[in-house]
Amino acid sequence: MSLRELPLGVYVPGDTLLHRASPTAKFVALVVFIILVVWLPTQPWHALGVLAGIFGFYAIAGIPVDTAWRQVAPVLPIMAFLGAFMWWQNGWMNMLTTLVGLIATFMAATLLTLTTTIEELMEALESNMAPLARIGVPVDTISLAIALTIRQIPLLFNTANESLDARKARGANTSLLAFGTPLVIRSVRRAQLTGEALMARGAVD
Repeated sequence: MSLRELPLGVYVPGDTLLHRASPTAKFVALVVFIILVVWLPTQPWHALGVLAGIFGFYAIAGIPVDTAWRQVAPVLPIMAFLGAFMWWQNGWMNMLTTLVGLIATFMAATLLTLTTTIEELMEALESNMAPLARIGVPVDTISLAIALTIRQIPLLFNTANESLDARKARGANTSLLAFGTPLVIRSVRRAQLTGEALMARGAVD
């Protein structure tokens, strides 16, 4: 699977209402949406209603079904694992409510990057937070941190896929160590290289 097919790694050009909306407004709406989904749904059908609304926004944005599926598919095994654990701990009703809510928030976050480039998001955040710089808030650093966080997520999924392929090639399909060890090592190494690159460019003190 290529990086361009991974979650938060794809931008779909378009001229829809969501594409034209302010990147800052979309980012704030996403944050508010996540908070509401975490606190409000109490029954599975509430979460399912929220998920149906997200599907509606995908339709408004003109996101192809296959593109939307490629964004969600890589996280489904993780969701299945979490779902099994939550079912065991809290029962199927709470599991379904939480799991559907998580999928809805993930799809909402993905919709942001499907309709907004990272460059647009950074410029909008820097512009809107500019007044805070007068009181010493490191606006450039904050916007860079947000952009890097968004960008690192697809890279992490890519690393996870590579680790799964490597584990399969070694015939250790059921070994958690064969999957987790290279995933952690590669992720830490990438974080170190990113930090070194930022320091070399004077982006961090």
